[in-house]
Amino acid sequence: MAEERKDRERENVVIFPFMAQGHIIPFLALALHIERRKGYSITFLNTPLNIAKLRSSLPLGSSSIRLLEIPFSSSDHGLPPNSENTDVLPYCHVIRLIEASTTLRPSFEKILRDLIGQNHGRKPLCVVADIFFGWTATVAKELGIFHAVFSGCSGFGLACYYSLWLNLPHRKVDSDEFSLPDFEEASTIHVSQLPLNIFEADGEDPWSKFQKGNLSAWVDSNGVLFNTIRDFDHLGLLYFRRKLNRPVWPIGPVLLPSESRASVGKQNGQTSELCREWLNSKPLNSVLFVSFGSMNTISASQMMQLAMALEKSGKTFIWVVRPPIGFDINSEFRAQEWLPEGFEESVSSRGLLVHNWAPQVEILSHEAVSAFLTHCGWNSVLEALSNGVPLLGWPMAAEQFYNSVLLEKGIGVCVEVARGKKCEVRYEDLAGKIELVMSDSAKGKEMRRKACEVKEMIKSAMKDENGLKGSSSKALDDFFSAAMVARQNTLEGCNSNN
Repeated sequence: MAEERKDRERENVVIFPFMAQGHIIPFLALALHIERRKGYSITFLNTPLNIAKLRSSLPLGSSSIRLLEIPFSSSDHGLPPNSENTDVLPYCHVIRLIEASTTLRPSFEKILRDLIGQNHGRKPLCVVADIFFGWTATVAKELGIFHAVFSGCSGFGLACYYSLWLNLPHRKVDSDEFSLPDFEEASTIHVSQLPLNIFEADGEDPWSKFQKGNLSAWVDSNGVLFNTIRDFDHLGLLYFRRKLNRPVWPIGPVLLPSESRASVGKQNGQTSELCREWLNSKPLNSVLFVSFGSMNTISASQMMQLAMALEKSGKTFIWVVRPPIGFDINSEFRAQEWLPEGFEESVSSRGLLVHNWAPQVEILSHEAVSAFLTHCGWNSVLEALSNGVPLLGWPMAAEQFYNSVLLEKGIGVCVEVARGKKCEVRYEDLAGKIELVMSDSAKGKEMRRKACEVKEMIKSAMKDENGLKGSSSKALDDFFSAAMVARQNTLEGCNSNN
């Protein structure tokens, strides 16, 4: 038994996320999850500044994850100095960082070859790489290393996003509504549900050119890992099985522990202790949590309407505030300029404004929280549903629009309250939807019931005790079994050739 454990520990898994907090966080959660569940060693790759941030702030404790730098200088690619994460870039520069990331290929190949050499010719068991790093699949295939794409998105959300980039169907119709030609199971898409880069895409723009090469390289991968649950996300998973003719493994939710999330987050907000004390003073199921993720904010007019809606609703709330669109998202929040006159004073007894960052996992797990107004980023969705918290959706970018569709129409745990960063919102409508979800209306009760059902579904999927495994735990086993079989087949092939 000890010898078997020793052999397993020699296995190495290479983890490589794109340079954005919304990607690094689920990849880090996956690394910790694999280490804890499987006992494998983990090599976590990223550019120097991202690795430095993780190394200096992440309380890995007993974890033996190896943080390894891959050389990169943003200045070499027309980016501002020290710009190695989308968090520090304006939206218009994100595509430059994505394009620049393709130049990491030679260094990535060298790192894999060095790892093989350091381990006396033994290859890593597998490479798990980002949805933006399709080229890593080609490198891994050339070196005979098992490879998986890891998606921190829902299967349904990514299927819509993938199909839109492949087909650009909105360019081929005169209507504001259209279907996805290779994903008929999905709802009809409206142009208001297109992120800006897809809406503007014509096939020859930088985003289109990047995605054409990136997505086509997925066929070199051995399959796709999804941070999702099979039972409520089967349509999206079926799409990728059909489209890529590769296995998919729904292994979620893989979530970063609260203390680790705080360390890799912005940290410049209210402390966990302050939020906890405030929540402890509130009644059960009474608080609305409002947060739009680490990269998103809303316009000044939308912010004004949201504030008025919170005031009108009379509900208790925590709101993570950031400067509106057009201002540096990391700059000081000017409440007197961006909120209604006297707003902070009028809601002081029932509202807590948190600047820039809040302990989201801790807040969502608190029994005082009743609902979550969110941008529908999948990390945030999973954190809410793991705690049985229903959602008010305000999708803003990427696949978030289609996550919202899945949550509202497919699962029944969400009401969409607004759509995008430019839509016109009225405080009366927002207040009405807040009341609908948080009140004892039939709709509110049904959403809370379904959210609790999903919470139990998640617990069941992640079960791994006394020989009983849930669907997500079994999927993780199946993934590593496939990697082991592939390695054995490669070794046997090499031996027969000799």
